[in-house]
Amino acid sequence: MKEIKILLLYPPEQSWPGTMVKPNGSLAYPYLGGALRDINIETYVYDACVGNNDDNLDDFFNKSIELPSGMIRTGVTDERILEVASKYDAVGITSIFSQQETQVLHCAKIIKKKFPNKLLFSGGVNAKSRSSIFFDAGFDVIFTSESENFIQQIAKIMQKGSKDFSSVGKIYFKSENGKIVDNSNFGEIVWELDKLPIPAWNLLPNERYWKIGRPHGGKISPEKELRYASLMTSRGCPFECSYCHIAEEIDGSKSGAIGRFRIKSDERVKNELNILKNEIGVKQVFIEDDSIFGMKRRAVRLLKSITGLGLELMDVNGINMIHLVKKSNKSGWLIPDEEVIELLAEVGFKDIVLPFESVNLRIIKKWCSNKLALDRFDPGKLIRTIKKYKINVGTNYMIGFPDETREEIENTINFAKKMKENGLDHSNFYLVMPVPGTPIFEYCIKNGHLPLDYNPDRFQWTKANLTKTEVPARELEKLRDDAWNACNHEEFKNMRKSWQVKSNFKIKEKKSSAI
Repeated sequence: MKEIKILLLYPPEQSWPGTMVKPNGSLAYPYLGGALRDINIETYVYDACVGNNDDNLDDFFNKSIELPSGMIRTGVTDERILEVASKYDAVGITSIFSQQETQVLHCAKIIKKKFPNKLLFSGGVNAKSRSSIFFDAGFDVIFTSESENFIQQIAKIMQKGSKDFSSVGKIYFKSENGKIVDNSNFGEIVWELDKLPIPAWNLLPNERYWKIGRPHGGKISPEKELRYASLMTSRGCPFECSYCHIAEEIDGSKSGAIGRFRIKSDERVKNELNILKNEIGVKQVFIEDDSIFGMKRRAVRLLKSITGLGLELMDVNGINMIHLVKKSNKSGWLIPDEEVIELLAEVGFKDIVLPFESVNLRIIKKWCSNKLALDRFDPGKLIRTIKKYKINVGTNYMIGFPDETREEIENTINFAKKMKENGLDHSNFYLVMPVPGTPIFEYCIKNGHLPLDYNPDRFQWTKANLTKTEVPARELEKLRDDAWNACNHEEFKNMRKSWQVKSNFKIKEKKSSAI
């Protein structure tokens, strides 16, 4: 058997000026690294945004390189990426977030040009949805689904000195004659999550993440060391929102039914928490589930178990308002579920953002999975109840759906202003951004709201991303900006400004010829 070594590469980060740079550090690579570790494959994770101990963090993280798009690139040089990649037989580069795509493709191109015989593979919703672009950049294999099992199969085939992946399911791959083969129609995903490998968190540059204090999810503390890590207790989501790719990950899709809600056992979750605490040295945990409260009683039970482990719950993804209310026996209305809210406070929860998204029932039903009808509960009472437990409360709103009227947008903004009167700490307003692999993306392409050759670098939460919307783009942007200014306190505005100062880098370098 041939000895092989695999590199899992996070690309350099790119961000818009004035925003906070947050290295990826997602769970994709710990899971893949754990899978490869289980079959004794030498694996290394290199985050090109922060480098490793051979790189001086201050030499590049506090310096910016302006890209042609106007975005800022943070990370090591192309030469350093090639130096690291030279030591490995295969390089994997994940592409989960749209903003990553340009740097993912750039890294693939320079590696393939320098090392044409290295195997390049990618995964994530961007790679799956825009596979032709990824193959053109030099990738040889693209995973279309959760890939712990399938990357093991790829590695075993490489050990035999082969690149014939015709027996591997849930992938696209480039055959030896250059033809793209679609194997997404077979291969089983993992239904019992306890069978997944233990994530290899030790492969991440944790000490560097902690020094920076900017987790890609959760509370940002740039001046404070956070010994944090991410954890998933479940996969999938019961909702089918148009702007989320999970809505398309069903039986018969290229990914298979990975959007179906699946859980780890309580014992498995506790085991992972103990590993994070005792072996990795973690003190703060970010739960990254798509919908941790998909089974509410289970979630309550798990959160209670965390309280005795000496860990701080930094943030929880996948909380919807429906999870924070319960039905009143008397009126049939929904009232705050104080058991859940109090529990969040007990486990160290400091901030929660309520995803109202819209207050218009038509929009909620058509675009937002009809999660919660606002005519069935008092949102102001929910905010006041959460504040009672010393938890900061924010709200998220989405405006600029293709057919959303000005009146509907104003309804949402006026609602946000009213919520401010209930003690709300801040409100976020996002212009609709249709990411690849989502129902709304397909809708926008089909109906002329996005060009077929769109550039993902132009996507911004604060800028109009669509054309031919009911409300014109410039007007949408003004509505968003005015709403943000009207619905947020000066203290919050100043805090955001302080973040921006820290994320605008100290040294401006000329644009690199390598970019």
